[in-house]
Amino acid sequence: MVAGLDGAPFDVLVIGGGASGLGVAVDAQTRGYRTLLLEKHDFAKGTSSRSTKLVHGGVRYLQQGNVSLVFEALRERGLLCRNAPHLVSDLGFVVPRYKWWEGPFYGVGLKVYDRLAGKLNIAPSRVLDRKETIARIPNVETENLLGGVIYHDAQFDDARMAFTLARTAADHGAVVLNYMSVVGLMKEADSVVGVQAVDSESGRELEIRAKVVVNATGVFADEVRRMDVPESEVTLAPSQGVHLVLDRAFQPSDTALMVPHTDDGRVLFVIPWHGRVLVGTTDTPAEKPEIEPRPLPEEVDFILRNAGRYLERDPGEEDVLSYFAGLRPLFQGGGERGGTKSISREHSVIVSDSGLVTLVGGKWTTYRKMAEDTVDDAALVAELPESKCITEDLRLHGWMARGDPDRPHEGHMEMYGSDARTVEDLLATEPGLAEPIHAHLPYARGQVVWAARHEMARTIDDVLARRTRSLLLDARAAIEAAPGVGRLLAGELGRNPAWVTDQVTEFSEMARGYLP
Repeated sequence: MVAGLDGAPFDVLVIGGGASGLGVAVDAQTRGYRTLLLEKHDFAKGTSSRSTKLVHGGVRYLQQGNVSLVFEALRERGLLCRNAPHLVSDLGFVVPRYKWWEGPFYGVGLKVYDRLAGKLNIAPSRVLDRKETIARIPNVETENLLGGVIYHDAQFDDARMAFTLARTAADHGAVVLNYMSVVGLMKEADSVVGVQAVDSESGRELEIRAKVVVNATGVFADEVRRMDVPESEVTLAPSQGVHLVLDRAFQPSDTALMVPHTDDGRVLFVIPWHGRVLVGTTDTPAEKPEIEPRPLPEEVDFILRNAGRYLERDPGEEDVLSYFAGLRPLFQGGGERGGTKSISREHSVIVSDSGLVTLVGGKWTTYRKMAEDTVDDAALVAELPESKCITEDLRLHGWMARGDPDRPHEGHMEMYGSDARTVEDLLATEPGLAEPIHAHLPYARGQVVWAARHEMARTIDDVLARRTRSLLLDARAAIEAAPGVGRLLAGELGRNPAWVTDQVTEFSEMARGYLP
């Protein structure tokens, strides 16, 4: 029996280890409900590690008039800044002005944005003159530039946030397992009473009982709903968002650029992130959900073309260090799919006749509120003892105040929060672990060991794509680092050289899809 799965039925069983599922697991366990989370692949393997890396209210939703969504998201942004300051930080965004009327137009809109954030606002927006705008965005297109407007949102590392939630849930007693695939639902008297699962590594089949099952599988939610009711209607319209990663030279300051007008009416961001520049995103309807979606050539062209209009030095395809695609789980409420740009990022909780609770829609910023609503409904379905949600004030694993003198200053260590000192001790006490995994990547060999020992990393992909962000920062360097990472993992997991060879081949083939 897999550790932690024996004994009485769980109160809450969560399917899915992305933002939605992990948020539900934290909420349920901290209410005192015995909770299990099962993830088919690795935590945040899908959409939850492929976002724009922003915790934000959504300026474009304000433009669309969706004030309630912006208000909720801005409040959740403030809570995340407070509850995970080691992972969420302030980021200024400059909107450049090239026409006289853009100053009052953007200025008034962003003051409304500030007002909606209330006491949880990060910093007030303000108008910049031409000189200040160039100082903030050194590579901004200067021809006809009048100035800009700066506003503030927050930035984070999505995959690291996912592991932080997993560890927070475990800290409070939840069982969280990756590489555990749910293949069916168990029913008695037409009610869901558990799941059939397969341990992907051992092949062992398990039947696990629970008082309520929560389907929090993002873009795959309809697939799980069909395990319950095969003729279930389509509730999701997946939309693909693509991002490019460039050298820091394309935006050498610590301020982001917000491109207010693109060919399809969206906004585009040029963001400093982990010593690189992240540019995106797109909105392309996807035919079906995939675990490894690929950018389309026209999406890459779209990003380069629209970013180039606002940058003095235009990026080209040859400048792309890595690119990646993610699928948004947009909720359309059943029926035929329409254009995805018009579909809300709001979430919905669906309870089937059998008691399966499904969370659909939403976004990273509002994961906590999504989880609260879901657990409220799940507790009613299972007739669990009433218990109040406490996550508004719950400090996440590794919490460390910004003014703490022990806070690490290097970005790749800051993500560990209060664990950073222990990670640094590991690098210092074992020979060779302080050496880098690759000359073009900021991570040390010891961080691979830490990921295997403390963060449930099981594959090279787990380490290079999510425990570190090597694959996104420089796909070529990640491919070159793979053999060394594989040998370190093999030593920790007790694998043989053939396993390393297979892992390197599998990762390299996958990683080549992150290069133009």
